[in-house]
Amino acid sequence: MLSQKRTFESRIDYSLLLPVLLLLSIGVMAIYIAVSHDYPKEVGTIVGQQIVWIFLGFLISFIIMFFNTKFLWLITPYLYVFGLGLMILPLIFYSDSLVASTGAKNWVAIHGVSLFQPSEFMKISYILMLSRVVVNFMQQHKKEERTIRLDFLLIFKLGLYTLPVLFLLTLQSDLGTALVFAAIYCGIVLLSGVSWKIILPIFLSATLLFTAFMFIFISAGGRAFLHNLGMPTYQINRILAWLHPFEYAQTTTYQQAQGQIAIGSGGLIGQGFNVSNLLVPVRESDMIFTVIAEDFGFLGSTLVIVIYLVLIYRMLKITIKFNNQFYTYISTGLIMMLLFHIFENIGAVTGILPLTGIPLPFISQGGSSIISNLIGVGLLLSVSYQNSLAEEKRERTHSIRKKVVLKKIK
Repeated sequence: MLSQKRTFESRIDYSLLLPVLLLLSIGVMAIYIAVSHDYPKEVGTIVGQQIVWIFLGFLISFIIMFFNTKFLWLITPYLYVFGLGLMILPLIFYSDSLVASTGAKNWVAIHGVSLFQPSEFMKISYILMLSRVVVNFMQQHKKEERTIRLDFLLIFKLGLYTLPVLFLLTLQSDLGTALVFAAIYCGIVLLSGVSWKIILPIFLSATLLFTAFMFIFISAGGRAFLHNLGMPTYQINRILAWLHPFEYAQTTTYQQAQGQIAIGSGGLIGQGFNVSNLLVPVRESDMIFTVIAEDFGFLGSTLVIVIYLVLIYRMLKITIKFNNQFYTYISTGLIMMLLFHIFENIGAVTGILPLTGIPLPFISQGGSSIISNLIGVGLLLSVSYQNSLAEEKRERTHSIRKKVVLKKIK
């Protein structure tokens, strides 16, 4: 007898959705706490907007879940070009006040109203494009022995699709987002099997350059030298805030210093729901982790990190289970994107890393980030959904063959 056809609801990966829903719920709660103290008259508006963005993100994610490999493969180049087009918009339509405060032209704004951040959506298009390039490259050279020359060729091809993105981010003065794209690029290059003979020298060179940069930065006259070379003042201030958060606590490092004090004041179990004794600028967005740490302490903060780890584990499990190269690279890119966001955001607010303005996935306030991350979830749901369809097909084929064999025996 043929196996009963499953409904689409039974093919949804709820074990992936659960940690996402938990993080989104924590985010709405944390935003409510932050806004109720900082902008009490705008609580309903800001929290309501966040909920609307979540519903919109889930709607798009639900549609993407039905995309198959062939369709994703075909639309990827168009999404990449469309993403580049969107990234040009902030260079034309921007808010002077926002640029003055952040130093970056990374938001599309009209008449002073910030609408969306194109680079958030470009991350998804970029992941899809690099995944397509790697798979296409592997198929073209599958009969050739893997050599250093081929590895360099692959790195070069991936670089061709990375340079336009980095160029536009440079024009936008958005270093933080550029680092996210660099993390995605490195993750996909590593998974592609590039030889350690290439990776090791590059890693050592990057370490040497970073060491040299920090030596110049902390030396007398070093910051002036870097500024004359073109390094923006806001980036210099962010590194200073990382190195000496309490030396300039009343001026340039006020945000970082207040954030670290707020985290420390939470102690083990926190000060309780909706308690805030410190003012941390923009804590509903980039500094949202300070709200969680202050109100729910070390235990609450650890719980959030554990939920993230469960989500990453589930993403890895889906990737391994489905034997499809294109989806494997897509999942890898999404995992690298989330890991870098989590590591950089929490590292920055705790003082381990410099502040770059990168949001905390599924928790920070902001429509572009929420929708982009949920699009990523939709792609992973698509992986799981297509895997379920493939399993059903195998089961039906097995049942038919078994029935034919039984008939022959009779």
